[in-house]
Amino acid sequence: MSFQEFALFLMSIVAGVAGQFFLKSGALKLGQLTSNNAVSHVLSIATTPELVIGLGCYGAGAILYILLLTRVPLSILAPAVALQYVFSVLLGKFVFNEQIPVIRLFGLAFIICGVVMLMAKK
Repeated sequence: MSFQEFALFLMSIVAGVAGQFFLKSGALKLGQLTSNNAVSHVLSIATTPELVIGLGCYGAGAILYILLLTRVPLSILAPAVALQYVFSVLLGKFVFNEQIPVIRLFGLAFIICGVVMLMAKK
């Protein structure tokens, strides 16, 4: 992977994780979905700034991913995007104060090892 491809890859990861952050922030503003507020929740998605920004971040990430697909083999790129899972779990821990059980830490370590092996040269 060239430097330009790696930079696009990182920007795609950052856009995806930013999308996760803004969607979670917007969802917390909406509160829990119930049968009584389902319609208002759906309508509120379009008017909650964090949700709109989160969807925009996902769109930007998708565009960057498409650009990368023109240059990087799918067999490398698709699994490497799993790094979004790692950063999303860390975001949950440090921004939203979510608990990370030890078994989840092992899972994250496996993801990181797998991505490193996939991106390594022969």
